[in-house]
Amino acid sequence: MDWKRYALSFLGFNGLGAPSLYVLLRWQGALPFNPEHFAGMSPIMAFNTAASFVTTTNLQDYGGESTLSYLSKAAGLAQQNFLAAASGVVTLLAVARAFMRSEGRGLGNFWVDTTRTVLYLFLPLAAIFTVFYIQQGAIENWVAYVHADLIQPFWHDGHWIRHQVLAMGPAASQEAITILAGDGGAVFNAGVAHPFVNPTPLSNLGQMVSFLLIPTALIFWFGRALRRPRVAWAILACTTLLWLPLAVTSEAADLVSNPQFPPSVSRASGPDAGGGGNLEGVDLRFGSGACALFGSLAATTGAGMSGCAYDSMMPLSSGINMVFMQLGELLFGGARVGLESFLATMIFAVFLAGLMTGRSPVFLAKKIEAFEIKMVALSLLVMPVLVLLTTAFAVSVPDGRAAVFNPGPQGFSEVLYEFTSAVNNNGSDMGGLNVNTTFYNALSAMAMLFGRYFGILPLLAMAGSLIQKKRLPQGAGILRESSVLMILFVTFVIVVLGAITFLPAFALGPLAAQWAILPPPQLQW
Repeated sequence: MDWKRYALSFLGFNGLGAPSLYVLLRWQGALPFNPEHFAGMSPIMAFNTAASFVTTTNLQDYGGESTLSYLSKAAGLAQQNFLAAASGVVTLLAVARAFMRSEGRGLGNFWVDTTRTVLYLFLPLAAIFTVFYIQQGAIENWVAYVHADLIQPFWHDGHWIRHQVLAMGPAASQEAITILAGDGGAVFNAGVAHPFVNPTPLSNLGQMVSFLLIPTALIFWFGRALRRPRVAWAILACTTLLWLPLAVTSEAADLVSNPQFPPSVSRASGPDAGGGGNLEGVDLRFGSGACALFGSLAATTGAGMSGCAYDSMMPLSSGINMVFMQLGELLFGGARVGLESFLATMIFAVFLAGLMTGRSPVFLAKKIEAFEIKMVALSLLVMPVLVLLTTAFAVSVPDGRAAVFNPGPQGFSEVLYEFTSAVNNNGSDMGGLNVNTTFYNALSAMAMLFGRYFGILPLLAMAGSLIQKKRLPQGAGILRESSVLMILFVTFVIVVLGAITFLPAFALGPLAAQWAILPPPQLQW
């Protein structure tokens, strides 16, 4: 297929997935495998959920255990976790083939690529991790919810509470593919902090490893396919150089905790203190350190999972999660988004280097010309423009402001996080914002759709142009893709582009919120 047929197949495949999921969610009340007799979703909620899962965002504006039947989860959401994620991976394959082949038109066959990705990549890995999670204690069943008798009933709202309802369902298999494919969208409203899907520290470690598994493997696949393994190591070095300092900063901010708390609270240790630090919204089985690390990995790989309450993290820590998404999820990234966007950024860096040296830009033996740069610029600009416009609109209208529970810098951060996650197809949710409204369901759904397709289609057009060009020998003066200079220059370009685009908004939100909780300086005259 040339790039146009490949793009039309991609759009058509997703175009069939979204309506079928919408119908299933709307009619789930009349369908089987619904032991709790949940009614169908409202039209706007079903539209948001269908848009979310078909774009691999899985932004969860619903309570999983209180909204969805087992059929909706397995035949609807899990199906899109496989198919929508696979359709994203294959667009990366198409872009990569533009550098592997020369003087041709074929980028591959979308249908063959998607089938192989599901059968040979996602299904085997999902089966392995499902068994691992079950062995650790995650549930996997299709039985009705369990009504357990309380050992100690209590009085609440004028009556005795004697029972607790325990949600059941196919949890282990859902979480396995959700995390591996970088989709997000938890079975339970508490995300992977729920003990039925993340029962032990070992299962928590397994989930963090599975975040990185496919994105890192795709980087090395790219190097092997090009027969240039050093290119893969250069990409990995660049992503690590950017990710590690930010992740360590997030970890430090949450371990130090709120500076307005006394040290006896913020630095407490022992089995009942979860290791100390900021413990609000944190599962004591894992502690604040694991919470911050989980958030950093989930944000940078596009997984969008939550191992703790991100709104309860220190403003700087939750802000760094936002930064990972605002960098375009270049650092490792999820299935497709990381490497595909990183290649676009490397092409832009080579173009800038060519402008500074007066030489024609060449990347991976392909000459970069005006059309390729226009497509790269369009793909890279879609995300920040959509994030800033939707955020500005939401905080400017009454419906957008009415959903904010925390006015001030924290509330602005929550709105900015919501649309950063939606446009980047990440799916994580900061919280503290009533997103289950007509306004936010509609606006975030449109942001997810535009962010997904207007980011991918220009790169497919670029690939269609590059594959027709012949390979050029690498001469003197060309910025080599695996050189230390290239690693440093690409890192510099990513930092500068991110700072120019989002630093003002970041200063109004997370930085202002972090500054507000710092103790006032002690001035001596």
